[in-house]
Amino acid sequence: MELDGKVAVVTGGTRGVGAGIARAFADAGAEVVVCARRAPRAPAPGTAFVPLDVRDGGAVRAFFAGLDRVDVLVNNAGGAPYRPLAEADAERHARVIELNLLAPLTVSLAAHGHLHRTGGSVVMIGSVSGSRPSPGSAAYGAAKAGLENLARSMAVEWAPRVRVNTLVVGMVRTELSHLHYGGEDGIDAVARTVPLGRLARPADVGAAAVFLASDAAAYVSGASLLVHGGGERPAFLDAATANKDTRDASTDT
Repeated sequence: MELDGKVAVVTGGTRGVGAGIARAFADAGAEVVVCARRAPRAPAPGTAFVPLDVRDGGAVRAFFAGLDRVDVLVNNAGGAPYRPLAEADAERHARVIELNLLAPLTVSLAAHGHLHRTGGSVVMIGSVSGSRPSPGSAAYGAAKAGLENLARSMAVEWAPRVRVNTLVVGMVRTELSHLHYGGEDGIDAVARTVPLGRLARPADVGAAAVFLASDAAAYVSGASLLVHGGGERPAFLDAATANKDTRDASTDT
């Protein structure tokens, strides 16, 4: 899965999952351009930083017009604060949708000319929130559902020159995990709900993104790759008594 000589653009690549993706592409030999609103404290080795607000269509188009080549676009920029639906107006929720759905569309369209010339690929960073209820981040979940569908349509329209895929990412341990799950006890408790027994690391997401961008995935387009450690243990399994009674009976014999 080497990417020697390739140029990869990673949006929101200065921290957390985005930084893990940028490092993975650099380790695979790509020339990595990271863009975000704020500069990283220390750029990852092998990466270059360019300030950019992906919601600003004019700035996005100017950014890509200034690049000589793009082989891979990773639409990672996104996120949302915890915000129950009834505690904010529609305009505030719309800003979440703008960042997580409209901005990736804006960036992809601006990069299309480069990608078509190089026979490149787009990797959308989706979320399990797009396929299950997402209380407290409903607008984010709706945007990620739309992003996955957008990627499938884009894969058909832009074939055969450009491949487009989505990484459907579960819970990831980053420097901000404590804001979502609490301290170490909270993170450990959440990790126990994942079949693989831990939260993903940014490097896990980065490795999957490199795979989708590489020649190892040359015949993969319009796909959604789950990176969630097996998902979530169904709550009914812990709530039901039938299995417990069966286990107790087998122990008695």
